[in-house]
Amino acid sequence: MIDFSSPEFFSYAIFGVILNFIFSMAFGVYLSNNIGIEEMLLSKGEKEQQWWLSLSLVIPFAKMIITLYRVAILQFYFLDQGKSHKEFWVYLTTDD
Repeated sequence: MIDFSSPEFFSYAIFGVILNFIFSMAFGVYLSNNIGIEEMLLSKGEKEQQWWLSLSLVIPFAKMIITLYRVAILQFYFLDQGKSHKEFWVYLTTDD
C-alpha cells in the first residue's frame, strides 16, 4: 500500500513532475528545431487534447510516459517510414 504521508512519496512525486516538464520541454524544443516555430503555428490544427491528458499532470511520471510514447510514434511510424517531422506535427494536432 502507498503511504501518502511518507517523505519518499512526496520526493518521488516532485521528481516525477520535474521529469514530466523536462521531457515535454525537450520534445517541444526538438520539434520546433526540426519544423520551425512559424511553420508549427501555421500548420497547427484545432484538435482538442483528450480529457485524461490533463489528469496525467497530477500523476507522477504519467506525462513523461505519454511524451516517450509520442517520441516512439515519431521515430517508428514517421521517421523510419520516410515521413517528416511536420507530418508528425500535423498528425498530433488535427482530427482525422
